[in-house]
Amino acid sequence: MSAATVEAERGSALPFVLVCWLVATFMALGAVAASDAFLERQDVQAVCDGAALAAANRTDEGRVYAAGVGEQLPLTGEMARTAVADHLADGGDALDAWAAETDGVEVTVRCVRSVEIAFGWLFLGGRPLEVTAVASARAPTLG
Repeated sequence: MSAATVEAERGSALPFVLVCWLVATFMALGAVAASDAFLERQDVQAVCDGAALAAANRTDEGRVYAAGVGEQLPLTGEMARTAVADHLADGGDALDAWAAETDGVEVTVRCVRSVEIAFGWLFLGGRPLEVTAVASARAPTLG
C-alpha cells in the first residue's frame, strides 16, 4: 500500500466509533427510562392493590345483620367506592383517575396516573407516561 492510500483512509474509523457510542448512549438512556417506567408501574399497582383490599374489607353491614355471613362478605358499589376514596386520602397517594366496581362478592379497582419518567423528553416527546393498574380482591369468610 502506498503512503497516499494509507493517508486517505486515516480517520475513516472515527465516524463508526462515534455511531457506536451514540447507539450505546441511547441504549443506556433507554434502559434508565424503561426502569423508571417499570418502577412507576409497580408503585401504581401497589396503590391499586391496597385500595382493592381496603374496599374488600368494607362490607355492607346492613346485609350482614339482616342475612348473616355466608361464604363471602357482601359488598356494595357505594361502600367500595367510599373505601377506595378513604384509602387513597389516608395514604396520600395521588391518582389521576380511579374506578371501583363490585359484583357483590369481589371488588375490582382500576387506577390511572400520569407520570414523568427519566429521559421522557427524549423517548416520549415530553409527554407524560400514562400508567394503568387493575386490582381485584374479595374478603372470604371461614365456613
